[in-house]
Amino acid sequence: MTQTAGALRRFNLPDVGEGLTEAEVLQWLVAVGDTVTVNQPLCEVETAKAAVELPSPHAGRVVELLVEAGATVDVGTPIITIDTGEGAEAPPETGGTGLIGETTANGRTAVLVGYGPRTTDARRRPRRTDTTESTPLLATAPDARSKPVRHGGLEVGRQAEAAAVRADAASSTAVAPGRRGPRPLAKPPVRRYAKDCGVDLATVRGTGAGGVITRADVDAARALAPAAVVAVPRTPSAGEQRIPIRGVRKHTAAAMVASAFTAPHVTEFLTVDVTRTMKLRDRLATRPELAELKLSPLLFVAKAVLLAIGRHPMINSSWDEAAQEIVVHGQVNLGIAAATPRGLVVPNIRDAGRMSLAELAGELAELTATARAGRTPPAAMTGGTLTITNVGVFGVDTGTPILNPGEAAILAFGAVRDRPWVHKGKIRVRQVTQLALSFDHRIVDGELGSRFLADVGAVLQDPGSALLG
Repeated sequence: MTQTAGALRRFNLPDVGEGLTEAEVLQWLVAVGDTVTVNQPLCEVETAKAAVELPSPHAGRVVELLVEAGATVDVGTPIITIDTGEGAEAPPETGGTGLIGETTANGRTAVLVGYGPRTTDARRRPRRTDTTESTPLLATAPDARSKPVRHGGLEVGRQAEAAAVRADAASSTAVAPGRRGPRPLAKPPVRRYAKDCGVDLATVRGTGAGGVITRADVDAARALAPAAVVAVPRTPSAGEQRIPIRGVRKHTAAAMVASAFTAPHVTEFLTVDVTRTMKLRDRLATRPELAELKLSPLLFVAKAVLLAIGRHPMINSSWDEAAQEIVVHGQVNLGIAAATPRGLVVPNIRDAGRMSLAELAGELAELTATARAGRTPPAAMTGGTLTITNVGVFGVDTGTPILNPGEAAILAFGAVRDRPWVHKGKIRVRQVTQLALSFDHRIVDGELGSRFLADVGAVLQDPGSALLG
């Protein structure tokens, strides 16, 4: 986890959740010269699943910040150097930082996974084979020979920056066309400029410090390239905005593509009169034991889903491709899709089937508040068995939801609206909603999917029918 030399400790980016290979450093919470304590948050990083804070494994003084805020770095990359003082002992290899998971003063939770033995493989940069493979750290703090410079809003020692660049440059040798090789060294603006110009950075020789490719290098490559190869940069339209696809959005996109083209989706729809359920909600809201809880329509849909799963347990399953088995789960970890500023996340309520209505309401409220604040830990977004997505909160009636990877079904719940409805032989104004159930047709056939959806609708149309089960 750390590299040491004398009293200095380099802290490498850990795997912050289930084999993820990279993370973006959103912001540094410390600066060069600061004194830090064990478990004090050093920086906030965003992975493919969530934004988390990394706690310090050492106490001491910050000597170097080795990456900039906004940079995306691989797991195992050194990100900070801490001077722990003379005679400090290096932590054991399996290291522990103590109070991982405690809530910090700002209300966030320090999350750090990966301090124990690794169970998954992470993608790392190719190892160098030359004699410059190891660049030792000096056992003393930077002096005049490593004068700090302002670099992207961070003070980084020239010595550390040059060492990091040399390490990257050594692994950035040219590769044959068509083969995947080490990523060329260049800053994001230069990468974007090269892309717009149609220049392959793998063919460019960097003249910057340590072999970093500069804008001038890209221009030189354009001048030497055949006219037919050089593309004309596209002129951006007025008001055009480019949003990097990374973190949660990148993970969501990959997961949805994998799900859509792996599991054969079938979607069924049902329109339901939920007038009685809405009246029940109004009555329950006056009860003292429920007065402090939010009794949303989603709560009653969730309860109806859980009751229906009890009658159709096969819907709460997963497809195990490696073992060629269907895994019927023993408990329901109910996922609730939540829109956040960083993208869609699906935290789940563990063992939701065993909860009372009041307990379920409390869990829903906490889950929603945590997700909106961007503090959902990665562990809360794994292990889900069935998901509900509430598109009704956006005024949408229905949709065709895509399965959360590894699950057999997902239910979309639409807006509750006043509509003309035939009730007891007469046209009345009733409160009506639409349900859409998508399911994996390898596991759930049409009969099972239809019966499950009908059961959910029956409970919502007549909550008293739940007593019959």
